[in-house]
Amino acid sequence: MAVQYVRRFRMEYCFGSAPLPAPMLPPGYRWIGWHPGLVERHAVVKYDSFLGEVDASLFPGLASVAGCYRLMHEISRQEDFLPGVTWLAAWQPDADAPAADCATIQGLRQSETHGSVQNVGVVPEHRGLGLGRALVLKALAGFRAARLNRVYLEVTAQNVRAVRLYRAMGFRLARTMFKQLDAPLTALGGPGVPRTERETAGALA
Repeated sequence: MAVQYVRRFRMEYCFGSAPLPAPMLPPGYRWIGWHPGLVERHAVVKYDSFLGEVDASLFPGLASVAGCYRLMHEISRQEDFLPGVTWLAAWQPDADAPAADCATIQGLRQSETHGSVQNVGVVPEHRGLGLGRALVLKALAGFRAARLNRVYLEVTAQNVRAVRLYRAMGFRLARTMFKQLDAPLTALGGPGVPRTERETAGALA
């Protein structure tokens, strides 16, 4: 069987002088800020968000709860981990009801001027409500508070909805890359491309 590759985009956001829009969650949702006890909750949301997505085939760590836990643990223990960029969103329409985690984002400082979004995940039953946009805006506010000038993320080209969202928010294409697919692409839509790309953990849903 021929080796298959999937196209991915590196997209960058440059902070200007204009203020960022407020990261507004829909009614019934709330933010949960980072603390170390949330590693498992972030991991479960990450797994649920990427289940059945092409990125789970590109990055095996996203294909199991244990893999997502290891990934979150590794991200959160890095020296350049940014707690102010790492958030959960939870569905809690009734204050007396338990919160249901439904979206996650994490970020790292990559240099004195650049930051990177590691993963953006929204579980399927909560998509289409603006949570992805709110997550990215919340993260951008954290990057700006950390005095970074630029932020980059990586996204699979087949994730058309995410690519459109990032472009609408001001992210611009910086580079096109190709990642080897470990599983057949038949069920994922579209042909592979014969190129190579370095391994990266920056998958987005």
